[in-house]
Amino acid sequence: MKLNIALLAGDGIGPEVIDQAVKVSDAVAKKFGHEISWTPALTGAAAIDAVGNPYPDKTHEVCVSADAVLFGAIGHPKYDNDPSAEVRPEQGLLEMRKKLGLFANVRPTFTFPSLIDKSPLKRERIEGTDLVFLRELTGGIYFGEKGRRDGGETAFDNCVYTRAEVKRLAKKGFELAMTRSKKLCCVDKANVLETSRLWRETVQAMEKEYPEVEVSYEFVDAVAMRLVQWPNSYDVLITENLFGDILTDEASVISGSMGLMPSASVGTDNLLFEPIHGSYPQAAGKNIANPLATILSAAMMFDMAFGLKDEAEAIRTVVNKSLAKGVVTEDLAENKKAYKTSEVGDWLAANI
Repeated sequence: MKLNIALLAGDGIGPEVIDQAVKVSDAVAKKFGHEISWTPALTGAAAIDAVGNPYPDKTHEVCVSADAVLFGAIGHPKYDNDPSAEVRPEQGLLEMRKKLGLFANVRPTFTFPSLIDKSPLKRERIEGTDLVFLRELTGGIYFGEKGRRDGGETAFDNCVYTRAEVKRLAKKGFELAMTRSKKLCCVDKANVLETSRLWRETVQAMEKEYPEVEVSYEFVDAVAMRLVQWPNSYDVLITENLFGDILTDEASVISGSMGLMPSASVGTDNLLFEPIHGSYPQAAGKNIANPLATILSAAMMFDMAFGLKDEAEAIRTVVNKSLAKGVVTEDLAENKKAYKTSEVGDWLAANI
């Protein structure tokens, strides 16, 4: 099979971790007889520096033409530290999601047998954790009207959702739940927010279409607490943009490191795969960043974009093997040898 993949390395450690995902993907393709055509394109601060736009039209054309997009990270301190900056790298990420119609962010959280004692939570609380968040990506407060008034003394960010936006995300959640444990949790703040009440009533109306799925409704603050207390009680969770952004970062550390968790962003026509971590500018260029989240995102890509489940499993298997053998970067090495980012990628590719 010929796989046409757009490659958006982005900023910070993005290029370094993307390089390792390419190594591993190429090794898998060679093993299983596939041909990958990679098409690089600019995004984020790198694109602002080059053309003044964090998501250029040319990059969009590359993404639309590809079968899938593999993405690194966006963000740079020179923009983070300048509240007056009119153009920001993160604007490119939001524009990319909107233009590609990537309305559902799929973020799994699971544990690795060899790392279970590295989690900040006790073993008995996290054993068996295997949950998936579906976060709505193109609506809510991040895309609502925002601004200042009263001479800049008052700021506002409006959160807006339509029933159609909620329904298409919930449909993905119900469908995913049917392939797993048939449990779905709708996360909202319906006791306070009108948008949350729309979410809840929309999902309630859909229950009859999926009678086998056990649906629960929980407030976002309660879920934040229960993710720490007993995360293995959850299976599939659906929620809006802001809540999902916060909760998935919280859930990511259950595994022991944010550098381990992959994600996918899906729409009607396009699919994008990325690690959940940011650009980590403090580590950029030092060859120390953990590439496993990006490599596992590539595994999700083989599975979800191309239906190549054996290829995806080959990547997951070799990642587990590297963790068990201690072929890890400094965030996981503790007092043992820490491998460089590129060395981890080399080891994984060689052992595919």
